[in-house]
Amino acid sequence: MRLPLLTGLFALLLTTLGAQAEPWVELAQPQPTRDPAKVEVIEFFWYGCPHCYHAEPQIAAWRKKQPASVEFIRVPAIFNQRWAVLGRAYYAMQQLKLGEDVHKALFEAIHRDRKDLNDEASLTEFFAGQGVPREKFREAFNSFDVDGKLGRANQMTRAYGLEGVPTFIVNGKYRVDGTSAGSEEGMFAALDQLVAKELKAAE
Repeated sequence: MRLPLLTGLFALLLTTLGAQAEPWVELAQPQPTRDPAKVEVIEFFWYGCPHCYHAEPQIAAWRKKQPASVEFIRVPAIFNQRWAVLGRAYYAMQQLKLGEDVHKALFEAIHRDRKDLNDEASLTEFFAGQGVPREKFREAFNSFDVDGKLGRANQMTRAYGLEGVPTFIVNGKYRVDGTSAGSEEGMFAALDQLVAKELKAAE
């Protein structure tokens, strides 16, 4: 009579180990994606995060390998007011239609040049250095549109159960970060696996 019990315990152990072996977390409550016809990959980041800064070249290289059916979306994670200031700067950049060069320049100003850019005044001067008139930046930074996007980013940070950055969400179903994947290299390998899985499911 003990054998079936031991067999059952062994099977449960294998199942548990199998679940722990996945380098991602399957979300208990999947979230809707922006375009159901595509596989969506969201990167949550923060300009103050050194890991996000160092991962930028790998992220850019990874994005170049993706087919048109994969949509990449960048969202600033919002854990507190300090994070919100730089999240607001990101959406102001979007509104001003500033490209990847300025996105990279802001990362480098904070991490390479050690500039303290944690308030509207310092960010206004940074963007002025990028050729953006001060009044134009302040208008975007404090706009209703940016308020709305920042509120949405705050909701998404909570809905996806983020614990840090960089964190990726694949098709509203899976969360991948350095902790779940074990390393930065493992994180990108997990992204490849999940994207391939979702593309195949969409066939």
